[in-house]
Amino acid sequence: MKKDPLSRRSFLKKTTAAGAAASTFTIIRPELVRGTVPPMLKVGLIGCGGRGTQAVENIMEGCPNVELVAMADMFENRLESSLRTLRDNPRNAKYASRIKVDPEHRFIGFDAYKKVIASDVDIVFLCTPPGYRPMHFEACVEAKKHVFCEKPFGTDPVGVRRFMAAAKKSEELKLTVKSGAQRRSQPYYLEQYKRVKDGEIGEITALYAYWIGTPVLQFLSPNWPGPKGKRDPRWSDMEFQNRNWYSFVWICGDQVVEQHLHNIDVCNWFMGTHPVECVASGGVAWRPREEEYGNIYDHLAADFVYPNGVHMSSYCRQYRGEGVAQNVSEIIVGTKGRIDTIKPTRGANPYVQEHVDMMASILGTGPYINEAMAVAESTMTCIMAREAAYSGRRLTWDDMMKSQLDLLPKNLDINASVPVPPLAVPGVYKFI
Repeated sequence: MKKDPLSRRSFLKKTTAAGAAASTFTIIRPELVRGTVPPMLKVGLIGCGGRGTQAVENIMEGCPNVELVAMADMFENRLESSLRTLRDNPRNAKYASRIKVDPEHRFIGFDAYKKVIASDVDIVFLCTPPGYRPMHFEACVEAKKHVFCEKPFGTDPVGVRRFMAAAKKSEELKLTVKSGAQRRSQPYYLEQYKRVKDGEIGEITALYAYWIGTPVLQFLSPNWPGPKGKRDPRWSDMEFQNRNWYSFVWICGDQVVEQHLHNIDVCNWFMGTHPVECVASGGVAWRPREEEYGNIYDHLAADFVYPNGVHMSSYCRQYRGEGVAQNVSEIIVGTKGRIDTIKPTRGANPYVQEHVDMMASILGTGPYINEAMAVAESTMTCIMAREAAYSGRRLTWDDMMKSQLDLLPKNLDINASVPVPPLAVPGVYKFI
């Protein structure tokens, strides 16, 4: 896999020093950052839901030189369920011996992430709901840990700017940061990216991004720990919203941020930069006004404009029902051809390959990888679309970089009261 300077261009051009360094860049082996690389690298997992559990399975499949030694989650039942899956499920028997999480390294609660980072781990997996991502990533960088960071990288402008500041420091420290935007490691997408770089489709003139599918309704899952389809009345606001995190803007970011980022990130990657302005619309067609459904939209369409005037048309929609349309893809239109990415299936499993690539970067056996800034910019792009749709305003990148919108609750206590803002109505909702 070749080094990808284009996807990092928008970060590198921001400082003269970074631009100069880009032309003479050399891989810095981890022993120059954190000491001699041991024969077996230790992983700590923060966020033990389905995505975190799968991420551990993926690295175990692709990288025989890692073992899981620490885990953290808000809820003990979720941590223990993840551990059972990794250690006892027959499909994982081939690497069960590398799941070495003793009782003293199973941490619960809001500060559990600190305890994983303070453990003797080499790589930290950040797989909690994204509202916590900036805080967790910042702590990892301060501790000089390599990071696998699930997308998106925040849910509000203040948090994403916090992430960006830590991203700059992670590059200075030569830490490896691999994102959960797995298309960046997918052979099909890398082939198409090369076609663009080689000029095969000419200059890009338009881009289209789609995520049309079914909703994420945790409270209807067979694993929902409360009354089926309802909130357990014994739960505080904080516990309920963390268990049902996909329904609330502060912790999930809305569909355009949490899910549609994959497609928007591809467009930014291929363009080599982020859009500079956006107009969007959206709303709720089928989500009931009941507390389990939270305050996110179920559809959103956006028109982005890049610095060179090229437009990206973006559309995400969650339909509920049988036989509804589905389309998760991108279209890149050039002066000499086009790329359609519907159902690219050939090549290595990208969910495994991203960890193989990450490990090669850490060990110095492959190109250095740090996707922190690039995917942070894609996260901010998605938030720009959400805020444009919520407010009905045309928003610019400068608006986002100056915004004071900070959604993270100030009282991070499991018993805290967390009022839910009403569903955003354009013209009423105020962008700050």
